[in-house]
Amino acid sequence: MSARDIESAVASIRRGTVEIIQEDELRRKLLESEKTGVPLKVKAGFDPTAPDLHLGHTVLIQKMKHFQELGHEIFFLIGDYTGMIGDPSGKSETRKALTREEVAANAETYKEQIFKILDPEKTKIVFNSTWMGKLSAMQLIELAAQYTVARMLEREDFHKRFVTQKPISIHEFLYPLMQGYDSVVLRADVEIGGTDQKFNLLVGRELQRLYGQDPQIVITIPLLEGLDGVNKMSKSLNNYIGISEPPKEMFGKIMSISDELMFRYYELLSDVTPSEVDQLKKKMASGEDHPKEIKKRLAMELAARFHGTHEAKRAAEAFDAQFSLREIPTDIEEVVFERASEDNIWLPRLLKETGLCQSTSEARRLINQGAVEIDGQCVEDVDKSILPTGEYIIKVGKRRFKRIIFK
Repeated sequence: MSARDIESAVASIRRGTVEIIQEDELRRKLLESEKTGVPLKVKAGFDPTAPDLHLGHTVLIQKMKHFQELGHEIFFLIGDYTGMIGDPSGKSETRKALTREEVAANAETYKEQIFKILDPEKTKIVFNSTWMGKLSAMQLIELAAQYTVARMLEREDFHKRFVTQKPISIHEFLYPLMQGYDSVVLRADVEIGGTDQKFNLLVGRELQRLYGQDPQIVITIPLLEGLDGVNKMSKSLNNYIGISEPPKEMFGKIMSISDELMFRYYELLSDVTPSEVDQLKKKMASGEDHPKEIKKRLAMELAARFHGTHEAKRAAEAFDAQFSLREIPTDIEEVVFERASEDNIWLPRLLKETGLCQSTSEARRLINQGAVEIDGQCVEDVDKSILPTGEYIIKVGKRRFKRIIFK
């Protein structure tokens, strides 16, 4: 591999990352791998705390795919042991512990879903219970002796909880040590994680040094914003797009994101090159391409990735049928809201505030009668709420339309 090839590989790895620690070490490892013919061991860990993966998880998996395409060895680590502790990263309180049965069930779904992106023949799935479950009490104490409480309290979330006198359980200090120990066991050359994982990833580097290993390269990946365009994509915030959702639902959710967020998704999720993304931005700015068409290209790519081209085309056709200009007046009134809250908005209140209904009680009655549609779909839940992001076309009765835009 020439110097130019090394730089090309680094550029591919760098795309969509926040930080590489250290990039010069990465070049060295890539060069050594080329000379020896031994692929790098690239590790990323996922705690199976919920049964389904969403697009936010796939940002990291896409980066693993980049390494895989460069010929390196991928270790998809399922933290079935650490998952029972719960990663304290970004948490303001101790997480509820999962049972062994819950973790095992969730882990099975992960195994099925990741191969929609990664090559199953070139991916090693490992469970950290394989080695963590064999540690004796003495070995665990020896591991805990490698780090001080003072070092742990340098971590932002622990520090905040300490200052505000919120409880920190002793077992939470073990989490970053166990994650770091995974790197020691696997002799990882590279570990990838979200920006909220930086402390844990650096613990891995330090432990490898203490165990006489060449420290791993740390690559941090940005956290993908959810449908609200503000918060990290999360099932608990109901702002997520699950990779196992039906293609029509996935397509529709992607089409609902804002134009600004669309390019963020292109950067972190799409296989479209950075130069192509720049061209799409220019075409949208000049009016050559409508934002809706650029967004449909993204929705098609992602729906096809997880459901196949045929199903993606069917989802696109269904979406077009819902929003056919023959069904929606060309002079539809627009109502623009400045987003003042990240919370979902109760639909009956929104109908009242936009003048589509005289009162929330009328709105609830019309919803019960099946007379309210959002983006072509009949609303059946009188307590329906929507995310204040993107735009919606709301129809009440046969003739009342409003285009609701959140900025």
